[in-house]
Amino acid sequence: MNIDELHRSTSAAAAERALEQGEGILRLAPTWVPRSFCVPGRRIRLHPDDYFALGGERGGIDERWLASAVRADNGPLTGADEGLSFVVGPDREKLPLDEVVAELGAALIGERIWDEHGGWPVYSKFFDNQGRLPFHVHHRQEHAELVGRVAKPEAYYFSPQMNNHLGDDPFTFFGLIPGTTREEFAARIEAFGRAGDNRVTELSQAHRLELGTGWDVPAGIVHAPASLCTYEPQCASDVFAMCESMTGGRPVPEELLWKDVPAEHHGDVDFVVSLLDWDANVDPEFARARFMRPLPAGGQAEEWQERWVVYRSPAFSAKELNVAPGASALVTDAAAYGCIVVQGHGTIGGRPLENRTLIRFGELTFDEYFVSEGAARAGVAIANTSASEPLVMLKHFGPGNPDLEQIRGPVG
Repeated sequence: MNIDELHRSTSAAAAERALEQGEGILRLAPTWVPRSFCVPGRRIRLHPDDYFALGGERGGIDERWLASAVRADNGPLTGADEGLSFVVGPDREKLPLDEVVAELGAALIGERIWDEHGGWPVYSKFFDNQGRLPFHVHHRQEHAELVGRVAKPEAYYFSPQMNNHLGDDPFTFFGLIPGTTREEFAARIEAFGRAGDNRVTELSQAHRLELGTGWDVPAGIVHAPASLCTYEPQCASDVFAMCESMTGGRPVPEELLWKDVPAEHHGDVDFVVSLLDWDANVDPEFARARFMRPLPAGGQAEEWQERWVVYRSPAFSAKELNVAPGASALVTDAAAYGCIVVQGHGTIGGRPLENRTLIRFGELTFDEYFVSEGAARAGVAIANTSASEPLVMLKHFGPGNPDLEQIRGPVG
C-alpha cells in the first residue's frame, strides 16, 4: 500500500483511536528527505529507481527521518510536509506526528517531556551520503533563537547493518586543532566566496570511523560527517551554517553559509565565528570526551541484549536491541521512543515487524514504530520469528532519559 492511498486526518478522535488500537504503539510511514548538495550512498533500502523520486533539481534522497515531528528546511522547493513523520491509522488514515503529539500530549510522550517541552523535541535519521558532508556547524541556543529555531546537538552511531560499504570518505573532521585561533578560522570563512576551496578543514582533525561505535556532537562544534550511513539522534531542528566552500571537488553554495544567519549579519564573518563553542572545538581531549563505545543497558537475558549506543548528551539517547533467532523479549523502558528494525523480522506487541531490503518511494512498511511512555513502562513484547537471523532494533529517546542513571562514573 502507498501512503497516498490513505486519507489525511488531524482529528483528536483518530489519534486516540490509533493509540488505543495500537495498545500504545503507533506504526509510522517512511519519511524520505533529499539534499541538493549530497550524492546518495544507496544504503537506506530505497529502490534504486527512486533515489531521485523528487526530481534532479531537488537532489538525491540520502536521508530517512525517524519519528520526526519537525519539517525539513530545504530551501524554496521544500515540500509542505517534508521531513515530517506520519502515523498509519487503523482506518486507512495518515496522521501527522506533530499533530498526534499535540492531541495526545502526556498520554503519548509522558508527563515529564510534555510539561518541559510541550511536544516531541527530538528525532533521529539515517544519513546516507556517498562522500562526506561539507564542514559545518549547528547553532547553539542563543544563536538559533535569533532565527526562530532551537539548538541542534546531534550524535552518530555507525550501525553495521546499514553499512554494506563505507562510501568514499570513511572519516569525519571534528572540531579544530588545539591552538587554532579565531583569526585563522575567520580568514577561511572570509575566503568562502572568493577563493574556490577555502581549505577550512586544514584547521581540523579527521578521525577514521569504526562500525558499531559513535560520537557525540554538541551544538557549536564544527564537523564534516563521513560517508558512512549514520544513525543520528538529534534535537528537532534543521539549523546550520556551512563553513567549507568546496567538498569532494564540488562547490558548496555560499547561501548555505548564511542560511540561518540573521539578515543583519549576512556577510559578518565575526558572527559566524561566534556560532562556535570555541573551547569545546579546540579541546585537546576532544576524542576522549565525545567518542562512544556501546555500554550494556539494564535489560539483559541469555537470548536478548540491549546496549546504549548514544548516551553522552542530555538532549537524547539511543539503544540497540538484539534478539536471538526464535527468541522473545519483554523490554521495559522509562520513556517514550521511536524505533526502527535494521535486521530480521518478527513482531512488536503482536504487530508485524520486519526489516525491508527494498522500499519503493511512498510505500508503507512495518519497520518503524513510536512507543508511548505508558507502553514502554509496561513492557513491549518483541518476538524474533526467524529461525536463523538476529532481530536488531535501534531506539531513540527524548531528553533526560531516567534509565541513563544506571551509567555511573567515567564512560567511553
